[in-house]
Amino acid sequence: MKVRIRRVNPAEISIPITTEFIKLESFLKLADAVPSGGMAKTFIQNGEVSVNGEVCLMRGKKLYPGDRVSFDGGRWLVTAADRA
Repeated sequence: MKVRIRRVNPAEISIPITTEFIKLESFLKLADAVPSGGMAKTFIQNGEVSVNGEVCLMRGKKLYPGDRVSFDGGRWLVTAADRA
């Protein structure tokens, strides 16, 4: 059975990170794109996730501020968290 999470708004959503980088699998969970790491792993391995416009099959791919992630109609931009 395939579970699909549909996005209504195609606008890009900024997701701030507090570290230098974040792994793709963790980012999908942080962005609420998937409910679990297991689902993230499956979607990534099936070639359903793009990073900067290219399909990415590496769930450990390091994402840095400025990287763009697309999955299932959703689009996210990795940003650096403000450090006030």
